Amino acid sequence: MNSLWTITKWMMKEKKDIILSIFFGYTAGLAAVALFAASGYLVSRAGLVPPLYALMVPVVLIKLFGVIRAGSRYRERLASHRATFTILSELRVRFYRQLEPLVPNIFAKYRSGDLLARVVGDVESLQNYFLRVFYPPIILVLVFLSTIFFVTFFSMTVSLWLVFGVFVTGFLIPILFAGIRAKHDQEIRALRGDLSSGVTEMMYGYRDLLLHDQLGQTRDDLLARSDRYAAAQRQDVTNQFFNSSLVVAASLLVSWGVLAIGAYLVVDGELNGLFLAMLVMMSLTAFENVTPMAVFPGHYADSKQAANRLLEVVEPSDHLVAAEAARDDIALQTAPDISFERVSYRYPDTFRAVLDTVDVTLPRGSKTVIVGPSGSGKSTLLQLLLAFVRPETGEVRIDGQRLNEVTQTSVWSQASVVMQENHFFFGTVRDNLALAGDFSDDEMELALRSVRLGFALDEPMLEKGANLSGGERQRLAIARALLKNGLLWILDEATSALDARTESDVFAEIFRKADEATLVMVSHRLTGLERFDQIIVMEAGRIIESGSYDDLMRARGMFYELKQVEQDVFA
Repeated sequence: MNSLWTITKWMMKEKKDIILSIFFGYTAGLAAVALFAASGYLVSRAGLVPPLYALMVPVVLIKLFGVIRAGSRYRERLASHRATFTILSELRVRFYRQLEPLVPNIFAKYRSGDLLARVVGDVESLQNYFLRVFYPPIILVLVFLSTIFFVTFFSMTVSLWLVFGVFVTGFLIPILFAGIRAKHDQEIRALRGDLSSGVTEMMYGYRDLLLHDQLGQTRDDLLARSDRYAAAQRQDVTNQFFNSSLVVAASLLVSWGVLAIGAYLVVDGELNGLFLAMLVMMSLTAFENVTPMAVFPGHYADSKQAANRLLEVVEPSDHLVAAEAARDDIALQTAPDISFERVSYRYPDTFRAVLDTVDVTLPRGSKTVIVGPSGSGKSTLLQLLLAFVRPETGEVRIDGQRLNEVTQTSVWSQASVVMQENHFFFGTVRDNLALAGDFSDDEMELALRSVRLGFALDEPMLEKGANLSGGERQRLAIARALLKNGLLWILDEATSALDARTESDVFAEIFRKADEATLVMVSHRLTGLERFDQIIVMEAGRIIESGSYDDLMRARGMFYELKQVEQDVFA
């Protein structure tokens, strides 16, 4: 479906203001034409020196049309801008709502800087869609139809010339420039997205760039991107100026044509000379409505590209929301048993299978650890269990129910989760612990003590926990999980930044709290795994072996070899 048609359907929620804008815009345009027509007639009539009373009607009409024009223009501006701001607000809210179901997987497809450029720049670009694209052509057509209909009573030839002028200035020239602008606008948006991505990555990686002495090169690269973007914008402004100039010039030529045709008709006796000035003034005024069409190609291309880029991002949203709505909630009464049945998965736009026909069962209340080399698919297994992603083939079952038939939120609501990267919000320690639920200060302080943190609840927290060490961030995330204490525990490298003693104390608290829960953990460390009921060893997306610690050590397979390597390294 055409992206602008979709935006138009969303926009029509404000149909009252849209109708008012068109009505008052048409009234203002028609009043302006009538005002100058009456002025032209008054000038011609006054030149014949008639009695004063013969001029009273045109004078009164001029005043009346002036008042109508001013009042209608004010109401048109009021309604159109109110509609624009309301439409823009609706677009932002709707885009965010459609973007929300795509998180966090959307970051696998789009860079954060590019997303930022779309969310901010492209949404802002659509503010001109209604004001500069949607209703100016409607007003143009309505005003010209009325004007041409009136002119027809005086001269069919002049009417046909006006029709030709409207076609050239209102449609032909804008259409020619629309194609040029569409191609150029696509380049501008690509350059803007590239520049935004570069700036975002520089901000996130500033410290690493300094450490590796690459800041200067990166800055130069950003300046080069900025120069290309600025050059493209300058070219775009030049094209718009040329387009506007061409439309104005064509409009003046049409008005000169009206004068020439009218003069010929007056000489030929087909037109009363009293109406010549009126027709010329009408053409000059009517073509004022063509001026907005000069910028139409730019705003049309801008709006279309913006709509395409926005809808490209949220296109899968409706499908995901519909699929999620068709799923059922799952209410766990006890710790669940979990099974993966020939599960395979690959990330979008990649060739390598991250998981390849995985078969494994996690009994109810069991404690399972998944080990293996980096990139073997351990974290992806947890993402499937959390329903962040859905398997390409095979089934994941929780308490015998297909996870593909279960809503994400019902799984998350009953899971205590600590991922490799955990987000912390700007605020206080209390604010970040409160994400786990409604708990008292005493309960929060107990959770902090359980993970060996001496924080005060009112201690300030910077964005992303920038004022904490890596180990403190991990322990604070574990404290949140302890507070929630779900029936399913999922830990992904939850203690990788902790020293051995603190890790042992924290694990003791986790095992105590999750005694009756089903616990699944990913770890690169092989120490302390004797306490787990099951160890799963993965490599290249497959399960190589599984069993208890003693079973795997006796089997002398891959786990035994990894254990020997670890002992040699840390001996």
